[in-house]
Amino acid sequence: MIKRLLLVAMLLGVTHSLWAQASAPDSAYLVAYSDTQGQGRNGLLFAWSLDRQSWHTIGAGHVFMYCDYGTWGGEKRMIDPFLLEGPDGWWHCVWSVNDRDGVVAHAMSQNLIDWRPQAYPMLNPGGHCLQPEMFYDGGQREFVISWLSQAGEDPGVYQTTTPNLKVYSDKQAIAEDQRLDVRQEVQIEDRIFSGTVHRVSWSVIRDLLQAQQLAAYHVQQEQETTDQDPVRFERLRPMEATVTVKGKERKTISNELIGVFFEDINYAADGGLYAELVQNRGFEYQLHDKKGRDRGWTAMKAWSVSGDGAEVKIETESPLHENNPHYAVLTVEQVGSGLVNEGFDGIPVQAGEQYDVSFFARNLGRGKRAILVRLINDAGQSCGEVTVTVTSSDWKKVEAVLTANQTITDARLELVPQATGLTALDMISLFPQKTFKGHKNGLRTDLAQCVADLHPRFVRFPGGCVAHGDGLHNIYNWKDTIGPLEARKPLRNLWGYHQSMGLGYFEYFQYCEDIGAQPVPVVAAGVPCQNSSDGGAGQQCGIPMEEMDDYVQDVLDLIEWANGDATTTWGRKRAEAGHPDPFNLKYLGVGNEDLITEIFKERFAMIYQAVTEQYPDIVVIGTVGPFFEGSDYEEGWRFATELGLAMVDEHYYRPPGWFIHNQDYYDKYDRSKSKVYLGEYAGHLSGRPNNIETALSEALYLTAVERNGDVVHMASYAPMLAKHGHTQWNPDLIYFNNAEVHPTVGYYVQQMFGQNSGDTYLASQVTLSNRSEDVRKRVGVSVVQDSQTGDTLVKLVNMLPVDVTTKVILEELGEIPSSATQIVLMGDPDDRGAKPVSREVEVAQEFEITLSKYSFTLIRIEDAG
Repeated sequence: MIKRLLLVAMLLGVTHSLWAQASAPDSAYLVAYSDTQGQGRNGLLFAWSLDRQSWHTIGAGHVFMYCDYGTWGGEKRMIDPFLLEGPDGWWHCVWSVNDRDGVVAHAMSQNLIDWRPQAYPMLNPGGHCLQPEMFYDGGQREFVISWLSQAGEDPGVYQTTTPNLKVYSDKQAIAEDQRLDVRQEVQIEDRIFSGTVHRVSWSVIRDLLQAQQLAAYHVQQEQETTDQDPVRFERLRPMEATVTVKGKERKTISNELIGVFFEDINYAADGGLYAELVQNRGFEYQLHDKKGRDRGWTAMKAWSVSGDGAEVKIETESPLHENNPHYAVLTVEQVGSGLVNEGFDGIPVQAGEQYDVSFFARNLGRGKRAILVRLINDAGQSCGEVTVTVTSSDWKKVEAVLTANQTITDARLELVPQATGLTALDMISLFPQKTFKGHKNGLRTDLAQCVADLHPRFVRFPGGCVAHGDGLHNIYNWKDTIGPLEARKPLRNLWGYHQSMGLGYFEYFQYCEDIGAQPVPVVAAGVPCQNSSDGGAGQQCGIPMEEMDDYVQDVLDLIEWANGDATTTWGRKRAEAGHPDPFNLKYLGVGNEDLITEIFKERFAMIYQAVTEQYPDIVVIGTVGPFFEGSDYEEGWRFATELGLAMVDEHYYRPPGWFIHNQDYYDKYDRSKSKVYLGEYAGHLSGRPNNIETALSEALYLTAVERNGDVVHMASYAPMLAKHGHTQWNPDLIYFNNAEVHPTVGYYVQQMFGQNSGDTYLASQVTLSNRSEDVRKRVGVSVVQDSQTGDTLVKLVNMLPVDVTTKVILEELGEIPSSATQIVLMGDPDDRGAKPVSREVEVAQEFEITLSKYSFTLIRIEDAG
């Protein structure tokens, strides 16, 4: 009812606006400004006036354009925006981004509502650009941009010219009185703002007002939560529904729709899916991993010395491998002292289980040296031990098997030399022999199985932001993740910790093969993360063009490594790692949530053209920006259409209300254009819980995604894994600690779809006894068939606070067996512990079931034949 009243009010307001056009002024004044109290982070604001005295905000803080420059939290600042209408009717806005960088931000729009992607030309290297201004010189047919500089060797006033807003002249010093200086101060309510004032037709003001009203309406929809249901559905009573499945109205949909996305966030890899139990095994942690915020995050992180007769130093001379330059030198003056590793929140071991111990060592003295390797508890008592011998003065790998005699979740690993002297140690490892599928250097069994139980058709890896990195030097390099562990090159994790690369491309591809999923590796599109805070401001520091040929070759080498014959250069490396047969790579993601700038497009096109020319069977998945709407989304789709991309990657994290009110999102897509990979999505509520409300909103939306499975080819929830106590992002699909795995409610939604997917969509007609739009949008239905089994999968979502007695009519499907499997996930909206319950139910060509309030019901009907 609340929403209906708002909609009526909106429609009345728009109608009133149309009626009032006859008496509306021909023109009015528009001021463009930003709010200094928000340090420019609230973007471009507008207000209007008839007399330049009394000003009216358009939406009381409604932002028509945000700045994309720099990192979230630290940058994204629009300072002193300057608006200009060009000679061709396009509006141009320039602004300062901070008081450090010598760039001026620029964006353009035809209507002041829809803006093209922003550009940040470097106009003042070594200085900064303050209070930029812009005008068009008609005689010279060029734009002139000027700014103030108070930094660098020559502070003063400068300007540059550009005929096309792509190529800019060198800066020239000008006199201060050559500036336009047309910014004006206006009073809006009780505050004074500085901005540019323009006389525009009333239609411009009207369109801005209507755009703001529509945006406010969408915000209202998104903010709908189940907390409001007692009021929204105050008069709603248990209701009836009829679902008529139209067996003759069918279409082919993707058989790879439901998959998973793995990113090394929340300690998902080291300390998580990767089964290594020793933290910082190579002594390669650095302060820079956490940008100096943790003074204990050094090469000795997780390590300590036991006893009083030993000390340890970190050395770099004559390392084991150039990619792992640090190692420990343990000096023992009293036997009984040693080197201890605490693992990741402790080391979990089980009584009777065997563990592989290995490390590289060299004696820095004469003779042999025995080392006792043992697991100890908090009291220092042994939980299992083995003695090994170091025999060489050169680096040599030492291996043994240790059997645990206790079950404990927080053991420590101790290496105790049995003689005094100096020993160099590196790559100290403890691995359970029971890994997923028994692989050496493998995965944690319970976590890997939990993911496998989703029956994912694909796995996207190694991440989104992780893939394109925090700055150019942090771009993920797949070649650094293959080969012997000691030769792999660790990398600072963009999320603020460390990647040992023990879980590398070989392990990712092997896991995909183990669980029958398509591998979908993602490589950077020649640009780092748009929110880079390290070594530049995001994608404005793309890989230099003179280095792009080498980067493109790295991408081509990846495909050869995955698919090439064992006689090829890179196929041979795969075979040497233990996989002579190709992995049969089909998909390659290029880019992740990138801003669709000229820098991005130039580099993406180079990669795309090279891949499609050499490997035409590889499906390149492009990106259309970080959001489901806006300048990068629009430009991304234009660019994808121009190139003829087979598929693009879309991302959006939205409130449950958005998923409820956008079930027609893909109904409107042009089927002749790129297919869609919905690579990252999730329902986000305040506080970021993963509960029945968020899970059901995702289930509701997935019924619409299945309906559009002819255009949406793949979809994956994000993020997937999170370790308790180490989360940078919530909600996640699966939480875990050292000993337990905790699937969420959202996990079970993904599992119900993943284990019950099909390749043919059957149309259905849904009739509800209550025809309210609020009611209709909270009941979702999807019916698919699996051609391999012949089974029919009926999915029914009820996000209402009342039961819905539902008649299901399957007459057009022919013979139906008398029983089927029913799986129901239900609970109160804030329930975080709900699990699906399965039972056998009677079915027929026409049968009746009750959809409990706040529930997701799945009925699997086996092929009668």
